This record gives sequence, structure tokens and C-alpha cells, in this order.
Amino acid sequence: MYKHTIHNSLLTKPVRVALIGCGGTGSQFLSGLARIHYAMCEVGHPYGLEVTAYDPDTVSASNIGRQLFSPADIGINKAVLLIHRLNTFYGLYWEAVPAKFDGQGQYGHVSPDIVVTSTDTRRSRREIAKYLKQSGVKYWLDMGNREKDGQVILGEPFHPYYEKKKDRPMRLPTVTELYPGILDESIPEDDTPSCSLAEALERQDLFINQGVATFGLQLFWSLFRQGGLNFHGYFINLASGRVTNLPVDQEVWKRFVPKRMRLRSKKAVPVVALEKAAKAA
Repeated sequence: MYKHTIHNSLLTKPVRVALIGCGGTGSQFLSGLARIHYAMCEVGHPYGLEVTAYDPDTVSASNIGRQLFSPADIGINKAVLLIHRLNTFYGLYWEAVPAKFDGQGQYGHVSPDIVVTSTDTRRSRREIAKYLKQSGVKYWLDMGNREKDGQVILGEPFHPYYEKKKDRPMRLPTVTELYPGILDESIPEDDTPSCSLAEALERQDLFINQGVATFGLQLFWSLFRQGGLNFHGYFINLASGRVTNLPVDQEVWKRFVPKRMRLRSKKAVPVVALEKAAKAA
């Protein structure tokens, strides 16, 4: 029996997905979403996925090799390019927005059911977390990485729905709840773009994005294929060759950060610390 069961409404209607970020991880993940959509429809889902991809960036020379782009793509918006390819290949009608996700309906899109983030900065995640508190989003799947390690965490954003409903006692905490350092605006971050692939590889190894995207896709697929989950995240370390899952377990969630840091933390918690907490379960 699964400890977490999928929201039933997602099994009877088109599942609206907002993918925020179409770079290293996002480009790999978006390609996999099309395969998941096709498989969902084949095994009985009545509608599958309706995806909107958001990214304001254009393809640069440093993206070639680590992201799903070619030299001929340089200068083209990432979201527009990737969505066009998938629509052509699979006969889809997915949408691309060559801008940041603002969550305000500026582009005429209805609120998504699932938000997927694969962005590079804490700032972008803070903005998303703020939006999710006021939305009707069911799930937030966040994917992040450093040079050789990364994490995938599926959470259920807390909003008034859970104050009225008592039938989901095992609400999945989001990445910002488990990793409160993300919310600290005082922590500096370097989001300067790389000038070449060689420079980019000093920051992120060649296959870390693909590894993170693969485990994110598996989690997404398992949620719909199995109808539930016993774990809702992964910690991937290519340097050690280890992958650790994150169980759906309240006692495990408590171990992620010291009590004094929970929800009001002003210190960043390294990814390796989260990995150790999951292993201790």
C-alpha cells in the first residue's frame, strides 16, 4: 500500500504542467515528458499532459553538448525551439512562453496542476514558492544540482486547501520546507552565464543534468502509473555512484534540518547534508 496517493482529479482530466527552465535539466526533462504523455494515453489516461514551457533565454555556444541543442540552434529561444520540435515529432499542441514564469495569467494560461522547476538560482525558487502559496497547484517537482550531485524532490505546496481537508495527513513537504536555506535572500549566488562548454563543465559535469532529469521523470511517471508513492525524492551523486531515495515518512522529514532551523532558517543546508539525512532513515 502506498503512503502517498495521487490526487484523483489528475486521473480524469488533462494534466496541466508548467515546466520552468529549459536548460541543462529542463531540456532533458521536457523531452521525457512527451514520452510520458504518450505512455499515459496508451495505458488508459483519457487526456494525458498539457505542457507549457517557460524560459527567457536563447541558446548559446556554451549550451551545446551539455543541453539538448545543436550549433544551428544558437540564438533561438530555448522553450520555443524545444516545444516546436516535440509538437512536430509527436503531433502535440503544447505551448512555449519565451519569458519568465510569472504565475499571474499574463499570457492567458490557466493555473497549472503541476509545476516543475529546473532553474539555476535560489531567487527563482523563492519566487515560485511565493506563487505556490496562493495557487491551486497540486504538486511541485523541483530538480537541482551542483557539479556532480543533485536532488529531485516532489512536494505538495501548502495552501488553504489543506486547512479545510483532513484527508491528506501525509502531505509531501516541498523542497523549500526541507531545504529552508533556499528562502534566505542574504546568501549570494553566482548565476553568471558561462562563455564556453569547457567553462560550463567546471560548474556542472557533462551528465549530471541528464541523471537528475532521468530520476525526476521516473518519479513523475511512477506517480501516474502506480497511483501512489512510498518515496518522493532522490539524491544523486555521480562522484560516489550512489542514489538515495527520500521516503514518505514524517520522521525522516524531521531529520533534514535541526529544529532551530526549520522554516525560519537563515543558513543554507548543503545537498550532502540532505543526502545523509535520507540515508539515516
